[in-house]
Amino acid sequence: MSVRPTLLLLIVSTLGCNGPIVLLPGGELEGEALTELPVWSSGAYGTAQLETRPEDPYSVNVAYTILGDQLYINAGDTETQWVKNMAADPRVRLRVDGVLYQARAERVTDPVEITSFGEAWTDQSMFRRDPAELEQVWLYRFVAR
Repeated sequence: MSVRPTLLLLIVSTLGCNGPIVLLPGGELEGEALTELPVWSSGAYGTAQLETRPEDPYSVNVAYTILGDQLYINAGDTETQWVKNMAADPRVRLRVDGVLYQARAERVTDPVEITSFGEAWTDQSMFRRDPAELEQVWLYRFVAR
């Protein structure tokens, strides 16, 4: 097989996937979503898939952090498309560790909660900016619908 057909096959198979691919957004996440959120394990973090805009699903890969029993996703000071989608409709679906959940996004505006999250967030990597130092921050916690 030459390079062009292989590249074409890769593109076609990638477009056939409805979820996000690395940094590229996707559509609806496949699978049956649980309606009850688990008891999250404090201190855990990783990458999840977030689906917003239920009427026309838009999904992305995002970093999450669990603090206490709350799962947080931080957009920092960038009002991304998924942030705009959640502002219009907070109903989301999250895939964490291969399990899909229905949830509702709640924007965090409390400075104490932002500071607590920022400490956990920046401890994970020296390249992460502390949201408590930002003028505007889009930080979300996720709760059961």
